[in-house]
Amino acid sequence: MGSNAEMPPRPWVETPCIHSTALSRTAGCNIFLKLENLQPSASFKSRGIGNLMSLAIEQHGLEKPIHFYCSSGGNAGIACATAALSLGRPATIVVPLSTTAFMVSKLKLLGVEVVQTGKHWSEADNYLRKELLAKNENGIYVPPFDHPDVWEGNGTIIDEVEKQMCDKGDYDAIVCSVGGGGLFSGIMSSLERHGRLLPGGRNIKVMAVETEGAHSLALSLERKELSKLDAITSIATSLGATQVAAKAFEWGQRPEVTSCVFDDAEAAMGAVCFADDERIVVETACGVSIATAYNGSLRSLLFPELSEEEFAKRNVVIVGEVGWNEGYNERLKNSELEFETGIDDI
Repeated sequence: MGSNAEMPPRPWVETPCIHSTALSRTAGCNIFLKLENLQPSASFKSRGIGNLMSLAIEQHGLEKPIHFYCSSGGNAGIACATAALSLGRPATIVVPLSTTAFMVSKLKLLGVEVVQTGKHWSEADNYLRKELLAKNENGIYVPPFDHPDVWEGNGTIIDEVEKQMCDKGDYDAIVCSVGGGGLFSGIMSSLERHGRLLPGGRNIKVMAVETEGAHSLALSLERKELSKLDAITSIATSLGATQVAAKAFEWGQRPEVTSCVFDDAEAAMGAVCFADDERIVVETACGVSIATAYNGSLRSLLFPELSEEEFAKRNVVIVGEVGWNEGYNERLKNSELEFETGIDDI
């Protein structure tokens, strides 16, 4: 197993789960926000990727000079770099040539080596695997979402929600965005572990939300087979996995799960209205989940059988995925989305 020396602290933190008066008023039920934008990397990915990296150190021993490799110029790369800094281990992040200078600089400031190569992610990932990882016997590959250790780490969100909601009348539903399915898989596996998905039990409803153009889970469920999008066309690029993990597709078929897809306009609306109501700024990858509190879908899709009075008693936890990233304000302004929230005022 390795050394008995003390392991470094875990590279993620417990985040608050707060009641939102503004969103509750709009949604017509009690809305609680799990603020994952407060993680060290500003993303829930600190949990899953941090857990994978921590376990790798524990399994190989503290003395082994592990070197982590990740091919992501987005939230997964930032989470890997942040965790590597916290764990005191070197990391190399390989990103495509299209990655902005700002993001490259941000990664380098975290102390990692950054390599730019390839026109897109697959070419960068291929270079990482063949030219770097294969030549380093101490190298550990860090996948962004498709690994049991990543799901286990992301599942700690539910461990905290179980504790945080016990004095608030429990909770009835979880809302989360789905990209590659790492967060969704972690949430589902943790709900099962806590006995929340038992046949005939008081099961928790789960709304799995995607944007049109990044809807790989919904596409797979519609076709009843694991399917791949031709391309990512949504502005919610953090959800940009052309195919979800097989485990996410498996979880998506559970009766407790409601899969829904909204367009980029609603995702942007959710992010902008949330900034106005709560003074918290998030990406559209998170805004699309928050949009469910504004567009009436929580009641129409999750609790259609309830009266207005009954629905008002329900507690819904929205998992906030990611904070505001570089260049995002401009992408919203240039998307030519039309809705009545004054996006130019952001």
